[in-house]
Amino acid sequence: MGSKYGGARKKRGWRGLVAAAYLVFAVACSAVLHWHLRGESLDRAEERLISMCEERARMLQEQFGVTVNHVHALAILISTFHYEKQPSAIDQETFAKYTGRTSFERPLLNGVAYAQRLFHHEREMFESQQGWTMITMKERMPAPRQDEYAPVVFSQDTLKYLAKIDMMSGEPDRENILRARTTGKAVLTNPFRLLGSTHLGVVLTFAVYRPDLPDDASVEQRVEATIGYLGGGLDVESLVENLLSKLAGNQDIVVNVYDVTNASEAMVLYGPPSLDDHVPLLHVSMLDFGDPFRKHEMRCRYREKPPLPWSAITNPLGMFVIWMLLGYIICAAWSRYEQVTEDCRKMEELKTQAEAADIAKSQFLATVSHEIRTPMNGVLDLTMTQKDYAQTAQMCGRALITLINDVLDRAKIEAGKLELEAVPFDLRSLMDDVISLFSSKSREKCIELAVFVCDDVPKVVLGDPWRFRQILTNLVGNAVKAVHGTMNGKDGKVESIANGAFNTLSGYEAADRRNNWQYFKLLLSDKESLLDDLDGETANQTESDRVTLAISIEDTGVGIPLKAQDRVFTPFMQADSSTSRNYGGTGIGLSISKCLAELMGGQISFTSRPFIGSTFTFTSTLKRSYKDASADSSRSLSDALPTAFKGMKAILIDGRPVRSAVTRYHLKRLGIIVQVVSNMSAGLKALSGQNGATIFREKATMIFIESDFWRPETDVQLLNGLCGRKNGQLPDVPKVVLLVTSQADKDKYGSIFDIVMCKPLRASTIASCIQQLLKVEVPERKENQNRPSFLRSLLVGKNILVVDDNKVNLRVAAAALKKYGAKVHCVESGNDAISLLQPPHSFDACFMDVQMPEMDGFQATRQIRQMEKKANEERKKKLASEGSTFVEYHLPVLAMTADVIQATYDECIKSGMDGYVSKPFDEEQLYLAVSRLVVGATDPAD
Repeated sequence: MGSKYGGARKKRGWRGLVAAAYLVFAVACSAVLHWHLRGESLDRAEERLISMCEERARMLQEQFGVTVNHVHALAILISTFHYEKQPSAIDQETFAKYTGRTSFERPLLNGVAYAQRLFHHEREMFESQQGWTMITMKERMPAPRQDEYAPVVFSQDTLKYLAKIDMMSGEPDRENILRARTTGKAVLTNPFRLLGSTHLGVVLTFAVYRPDLPDDASVEQRVEATIGYLGGGLDVESLVENLLSKLAGNQDIVVNVYDVTNASEAMVLYGPPSLDDHVPLLHVSMLDFGDPFRKHEMRCRYREKPPLPWSAITNPLGMFVIWMLLGYIICAAWSRYEQVTEDCRKMEELKTQAEAADIAKSQFLATVSHEIRTPMNGVLDLTMTQKDYAQTAQMCGRALITLINDVLDRAKIEAGKLELEAVPFDLRSLMDDVISLFSSKSREKCIELAVFVCDDVPKVVLGDPWRFRQILTNLVGNAVKAVHGTMNGKDGKVESIANGAFNTLSGYEAADRRNNWQYFKLLLSDKESLLDDLDGETANQTESDRVTLAISIEDTGVGIPLKAQDRVFTPFMQADSSTSRNYGGTGIGLSISKCLAELMGGQISFTSRPFIGSTFTFTSTLKRSYKDASADSSRSLSDALPTAFKGMKAILIDGRPVRSAVTRYHLKRLGIIVQVVSNMSAGLKALSGQNGATIFREKATMIFIESDFWRPETDVQLLNGLCGRKNGQLPDVPKVVLLVTSQADKDKYGSIFDIVMCKPLRASTIASCIQQLLKVEVPERKENQNRPSFLRSLLVGKNILVVDDNKVNLRVAAAALKKYGAKVHCVESGNDAISLLQPPHSFDACFMDVQMPEMDGFQATRQIRQMEKKANEERKKKLASEGSTFVEYHLPVLAMTADVIQATYDECIKSGMDGYVSKPFDEEQLYLAVSRLVVGATDPAD
């Protein structure tokens, strides 16, 4: 049957693929037709644009040529009737009248002027004949001495201001004049703003030659035959505007005329300064104004984007509709055929099932006896091995709940429903707790596992300690799994790099080359302060409350393969299939850690080198907290450190700077002043105070020695001191503590030293060892004294109501409370709880599930508080008349919930509950909750 269903699914899959392919084909055909029609429309528009642009360019050149010819004719007139004529037939008055009356032939020129060629030896005679002195163009001062001049002698009335001006005094005009007489053609200047107008224009210059100049004259002959220069201002904008106004289609296109002599800086002579980028069509026509030196071009474009023809829309749409109708007909016929085929198949299948049912009935009677006895055998055998099975079930259950929590966290994050708490917590204590989770594993592998927090980090911060701890646990757990200890690889060979060759914590090369002593020492505070320098009470409250933490987790394990580094943070993905076999895990931890870091306002990254190790770094934005983390005992993560060791002196012998800084950090947290030396010889000198080797005024109380730097065969002096103190001969020898990484080393050196401390180091474990070593009295916290007997005294005989719709939870909670003598009554709904808690009642406390059908725990608690309030008011009125006092009804109600975020805690308090315990809960959590609320008058100290 499975194969039949699989075949049907396969057919449906193929049908879907064919339908999708058909749809893609229809869309592609319609799109091709659309682009074809659109392309044809654009081609026609481009051809029309080219035609109009070329027509305008041709007419512009023709009109410009007509204007140039009129100026050329005027130059010939001057050469014929003025040169070497005594007297000349042309004077200023005649020239002005003639040019004024013939200006209609030069509508694009605002005037013309004639400048005579004059050499320096002719200047004095010329000025005496004219009765005036030549002046410069800009300063209007007498023209300075030069070899050649070009004073204006004749000008049209519109250019009277040019009289007496030496046109050779201006550098641009001088170059234009020299180029005009050399080429024998009309030359143009750079575009400029015309006087008395807002239009752009150019100066048109012609050289006037002697009449006898041959047509094939050379350059030297032209220069020698030059007698003067004729020039006029050309209004380019008016020329183009007059032209366009006479042509059809002027409103459809935009014309720009450019001077492109300098290609990198083209100048706009006519038209808008820039083109719109969205117009795809543009045509450029070159313009020839007769000046070979200057280059001009005309650029034409449509004023608006050419409209798309309706045929380019309707034709493809019609084709698509036809294809769809054809496809619908084919699909309907195909579906009908498959439906008939499927009905026939089902009928055959039902017939086969009916025939097999009769046979199955007989087989069931034959096999049911065996199937019933097999599970009973397993139940009966459970009694003999129930302890082992129970322990196995508990371990599996904890592993399963961890996996379930990870998957649920991932689902909450993706749904955007994961909320972060904002409670004060001690960051250093939290990190110690995380390290303690992996202490046994690190000792088994004989690896260095340590934590260090910079002094600049506040003692207490405000954030979500549980999620912060979750990130650390994931990253540290992965690091411990990846490190093989002193053995590197499956072949069992010892790491070839000598221990201590690299200046890192472990002595091995780190993946991130920045994680060495040169960078690590920058984290160390310059002030040699004690632990109270880290106290949050001394924090400057004027500083910013926001704190950005950077946490780095480094290991020297196998590293991450290069091909897998791009998917490290992908959920349920691992480096390869062997990863889960060698190290375990599901591959979801890093994905959750990345999401949590981003929720905390940070990010996570890593550096990894195969067979060298990995370094994961994440940041988190928290807030400073000026409230002690231990103030809320119900939510505190750890106990405060003892202060009995403050001021003690110790010497630390360790040649690795990074590791010694970590050890010194933990001792400073206890208030111990530490002097670090690199070898045993320096340590003995510091102990004896030789040559000022010690920094202490008093003798050190303890000596801490790293096992790497202890050599029994060479450190004879210290060994003799230890033996002498044990014999009573040297009582002043300080206590000596050896720091090791494995239990085997602890057993090996336990008989030699005062105490052997097994890493990883934590402030609390160091305090416990020192207390045992020095016999220091450390006051114990009151709530920790004789906890089991205290809890039993609280719970014996107490009536407790447990409300939960889940029978398994009821059974677990009842068993935990009955173990300490409590009388437990269980109900499965909020309505049943309200009926039992009508004042007066005999219950001392109530555990209330939050989520229940019909009435949840919040509603039930609010009704309980209302009933208590009403009963208290009635009793108060009744006893007030009698003059008696009474104790108000207030039943301690604790919520039982699997949601431990701050918002849920606030809702519990708001509804009238006194606290909560989280699911799945253990007995210790249950006892602590009851000890705070049940019979508050009972004190364990009594």
